Amino acid sequence: MMPGPFELIIILVIVLLLFGGKRLKNIGGDLGGAIKGFKKSMKEGENDNIDSTDTVIDAKVIKEEDKVTK
Repeated sequence: MMPGPFELIIILVIVLLLFGGKRLKNIGGDLGGAIKGFKKSMKEGENDNIDSTDTVIDAKVIKEEDKVTK
């Protein structure tokens, strides 16, 4: 069941009493900045292309036990 407008107003008043208006403003600004940064990094990630001239290096995993016995 969704809270009605009266319940939302009560929740808002309680939050304002707990955190204060200035602190809520700072939290909102920080949250907005984080979302903008996330969106910006997602757009930059889409523009990154893998260069086909990259070289592939083969690697072999050697266990510690194999090093001692050789």
